[in-house]
Amino acid sequence: MTSVQKTTQPIKIGLFGIGLDIYWEQFEGLKQRLHGYIDIVSSKLGNYGAEVVNLGLIDTPQKAFEAGSQFKREDVELIFLYVTTYALSSTVLPVVKKAKVPVIVLNLAPEAAIDYSTFNKLNNRTTMTGEWLAYCSACPVPEIANVFKRSNIPFHQITGMLNNDPHVWQEVEEWVAAAKVAHTMYNNTLGVMGNYYGGMLDIYSNLTLQCVTFGGHIEIIEVDELSGLRNSVTPVEIDDKIQTINKWFDVQSDCSEDEVKRAALTAVALDKLVAKYNLGSIAYYHKGTGNPANEDTMSSVILGTSLLTGHNVPVAGEYEIKNVQAMKIMDSFGAGGSFTEYYAMDFNDDVVLMGHDGPCHPAIAEGKIKVKPLQVYHGKVGKGLSAEMSVKYGPVTLLSVVETVDGKIMLLVAEAESVAGPILEIGNTNSRYKFSIGARGFVEAWNSHGPAHHCAIGNGHIASKIQKLSNLLGLEYIKVC
Repeated sequence: MTSVQKTTQPIKIGLFGIGLDIYWEQFEGLKQRLHGYIDIVSSKLGNYGAEVVNLGLIDTPQKAFEAGSQFKREDVELIFLYVTTYALSSTVLPVVKKAKVPVIVLNLAPEAAIDYSTFNKLNNRTTMTGEWLAYCSACPVPEIANVFKRSNIPFHQITGMLNNDPHVWQEVEEWVAAAKVAHTMYNNTLGVMGNYYGGMLDIYSNLTLQCVTFGGHIEIIEVDELSGLRNSVTPVEIDDKIQTINKWFDVQSDCSEDEVKRAALTAVALDKLVAKYNLGSIAYYHKGTGNPANEDTMSSVILGTSLLTGHNVPVAGEYEIKNVQAMKIMDSFGAGGSFTEYYAMDFNDDVVLMGHDGPCHPAIAEGKIKVKPLQVYHGKVGKGLSAEMSVKYGPVTLLSVVETVDGKIMLLVAEAESVAGPILEIGNTNSRYKFSIGARGFVEAWNSHGPAHHCAIGNGHIASKIQKLSNLLGLEYIKVC
């Protein structure tokens, strides 16, 4: 599936190494060697889908001031500081203080260890010192950390080897991935259409807080506009959308032709709405009571919103703004992000049954999604087609965006397994999840942190990536299991 939303430009990642200028005349070849280290890091960073702004070796305070200004001009969103050898903290602080973006300290030795035997046979203490300095990355890190702490500058560390150290490059890749998600969220336009489901006090959200925390723009949209767009849809567009529906869904034989056509009509109108406002996510709910056009619209959105969700524009029902933010985060990490809640607990199999009515996520489904007609949408107005699916079997991650009592945002995470077994064949999403702390332990631990009753589920265990995102955004992060 390809994205419907217009994509933003690739993010820029800053890179600089540090050294001490007085060394270069004392130790022949050291400067060139350290530049080579930096070039290796730059090349690897370029493989992670970001534009790398590599400023090379910063070895004087004056160069540090210039580097900070250049990073700011280039609008980098994350800086990797490669500590290549001993260097003064005065070559670091001006860079980071001016750029004002998160910084990752790379404390990377070129190899696992110095070859002590060869080193001690050099028989020239100047040459020996130059060789030692090429392995001296760990030396100034405490000095830099001290200055960052005293400057109230958050920083993060990756310690290891430049070469032959998969842990290092997995960490680097995850930091870049987290920065890309933060970039996506900052540039996202979230459409909110309709109103809250009355009485669900836990889902009421502070829209200003969401913008302050994640950035982005929230577009307030009236359901009447979507209903109006349905009037502009052509028969050809409807036929094309019916073909798309049949491609992505297993439409059951008891679905009437008129209901499929009605769902296709609304799906085309939703595409037009997304294009008009460049929406990257949507939260919606509306009864349409007393207005036949709006009731017809809102009772036929499930297939269209499911297709959007599978095309990188996640859609949450019940006007669940916090949860569509969680879904957008999961989707931006490439994990999907299906709208879900507890259904029931199975104590025999020690699993939690979870799912939801409304939009599904075709990109992370186990098999083809079934489309079934419902005579009533439970607790809602109208009837129509609904989607039934399970999340792909294997590792999954749950994410909840939580608004706390002190007016902040917290990211609540759990890792689990989606497992095979009987589900409730009621025309909604349904999955069975097994947790390392057991069903009972998970439910009690998760509930203890006070999230809303919805969450987003995606493929893979990506808690470490979400934790890095929380660090970049300065958010509290809790992992239940």
